[in-house]
Amino acid sequence: MVPDISTGSRTYGLLAYLYGPGRRDEHTAPHLVAAWMPELAPDPGRDPTATLKQLTDRLDLPVLALPKDRRPAQHVWHCPVRTAPGDRHLTDAEWAEVARRIVHATGIAEEGDDKACRWIAVRHADDHIHIVATLKREDGRSPRRHQDGIRAQAECRRIEKEWGLQILNEGDRTAAQRPTSAERAKAERTGRAEPPRETLRDHVRQALAGAADEDEFFRRLTEAGLRLDKRLAPSGDVLGYKVALPGDRNRDGEPIWFPGSRLAPDLSLPKIRQRLAAGPPEDELTSTTGPAPRYGRPAGARRDATHVAEQAVTVLTGDDDAAGAAQLVGIGELLDAVAQTAPASTRKELAEAARAFERATRSHTRAEHADHRALRSAARGIVRAGNALGKGEDGGATAMLLSTMVLVTIAAIRWHSARGHAQQAAAARQAAQHLRAAYRSAAATPMKEMREQGRRLPTPVRDRYVHTVEAALPGQASHILREPGWDALAATLAQAERAGHDPDALLQQAIESRELDTADSATDVLVWRLRRIGKLPATADLSRTRAHQRTPAPPRASKPQAAEPTVRNDTNSSRRSGPRR
Repeated sequence: MVPDISTGSRTYGLLAYLYGPGRRDEHTAPHLVAAWMPELAPDPGRDPTATLKQLTDRLDLPVLALPKDRRPAQHVWHCPVRTAPGDRHLTDAEWAEVARRIVHATGIAEEGDDKACRWIAVRHADDHIHIVATLKREDGRSPRRHQDGIRAQAECRRIEKEWGLQILNEGDRTAAQRPTSAERAKAERTGRAEPPRETLRDHVRQALAGAADEDEFFRRLTEAGLRLDKRLAPSGDVLGYKVALPGDRNRDGEPIWFPGSRLAPDLSLPKIRQRLAAGPPEDELTSTTGPAPRYGRPAGARRDATHVAEQAVTVLTGDDDAAGAAQLVGIGELLDAVAQTAPASTRKELAEAARAFERATRSHTRAEHADHRALRSAARGIVRAGNALGKGEDGGATAMLLSTMVLVTIAAIRWHSARGHAQQAAAARQAAQHLRAAYRSAAATPMKEMREQGRRLPTPVRDRYVHTVEAALPGQASHILREPGWDALAATLAQAERAGHDPDALLQQAIESRELDTADSATDVLVWRLRRIGKLPATADLSRTRAHQRTPAPPRASKPQAAEPTVRNDTNSSRRSGPRR
């Protein structure tokens, strides 16, 4: 059961909407289910002699009785209350009880208070009601409604438990403010896909992803086409900022500004400065794909990011809460970077994944921001490398990164669940669903090519790799050999062998680097992990496969591979501890 409180200035306009047909003719038989005094509240839905003007006048009477200078500018209190999908339909009597409990809990009209605010509850659909009140009591005082949103949520949780409804996750006051009903109505009226608040939040997060300093952050905002207004001190120092969408104006023709703190708690300038204060991301890291510059191509940046993301999984499975919270912030930046540079085939799902995971980056666990420097470096690398093409090496490297990001979000789900962060865990779960969809799209072509390559391998070569898998994973081998990705894994082992690797040792290294139990497809994870640590192309090499089929390579002696250099996640450095590549 979800309450959503907002305030406004036009009682008649709100009632006209509630008793009207709705924007898509979705309102059915609007009528009152409860009121402050039912005998005094005319119901235009059930009484043909009653009018909206009469109902408006009755509700507004305590406000209009005051001198104009004492009337609140926003005197209308509006609280839709909706049951969760799948819940049973409540009766009118039950909805009346919900309304009375909500106005009591929020301080609008406490039970037994005959001087309370006037209010009504209108029902025009099976799954929700709208509670409308005017914010002056009969005695002329204002109601005590401090933290009314939190108190309404708490009352809804009690109703859910008592009535056997779905018990939704409790909030912890770290969520971003949702668009008001007025903002949603305006967006629909003006043809926008979403309210400006949500669009601006995405742009600000993307501008922050991997930004080296405050100046770069502000520059990215203007490059994204946003209006930017900085609040300056007499000394010229920046005290705050606000942004607006071009064309989004109020009735007076002025831009509608949103300070960063109204977009999300962590997008205020002080919070952004805390994130940037850990130091700029490292630009000097060389690419894991070879001697090419780190930002020379998107594929190299995505390979670097894959390794850093795997290190984040390790931190999230540890016991350091501050470091884990920092990793979540860094993962959010990495997702924002990937979403804004993704190929068209995956951009929508990745944008939804980044938007969902944004909620998972905030909790009351204090983050040590220096601990996510490596992730911020990876995000910066992706942004500076530019947009990926979605095919060839870029497409394979994107699939490689997304396969790992699915595991990262699963680790985030477990981290939040273990600490009782229900809403954050749910957000990470939603992000994982979008990432899985994006991965399937990105991996379709490269995995198909690798499977075709694997099927063309000579039978003796395939049999040898069967024995390799059985020796490395005796408990999981039978399952892996039945997975659709087995042919791609065989092709990858063949490419590794041609590149001079011992396939047995390389597979063992891939297995030991991370567990496979949380993977949707163990073969897919192993394919991308082998290709990353073995520095193999992210796509199949069909021409070299045909040569390999003519002259099968003999079994190589087992030879241990050097361990992959790790990225330190401490406060001193995020550089690799191994030799530079």
